[in-house]
Amino acid sequence: MVSMIQNVAVDCADAYGLALFWSRVTGRPLHAQDGPGSRETQVELAQGPVLYFNQVPEPKTVKNRIHLCLRPETSRDREVDRLLALGAAFVADHRNPDGSGWVVLADPEGNEFCVLRSESDRAATTS
Repeated sequence: MVSMIQNVAVDCADAYGLALFWSRVTGRPLHAQDGPGSRETQVELAQGPVLYFNQVPEPKTVKNRIHLCLRPETSRDREVDRLLALGAAFVADHRNPDGSGWVVLADPEGNEFCVLRSESDRAATTS
């Protein structure tokens, strides 16, 4: 027997606000019963676990030990620009001159995540 991952939980100060950001990042809807002021909110992904946001009183204080890595449909650089426009913050640039690498961003509450190369980016640098 094995266990399946049901959700990825994110503690946060504003469950609805942070879920709304991630809904825009993923292009996926919030749970139908969630709305402004909800202390627990979910983003329903097309595949895999749900992104679950749980409002807690304490702030984030250190670097994440677990984080999300995104593989965009568009180029990595265009996706970084789009996410910055949605309210993400730039954390670190790990892009290499050959086109490989990734970019670290943070969501509006400071949770770090990575933007990887898209499949088309990967194909362009391996051919």
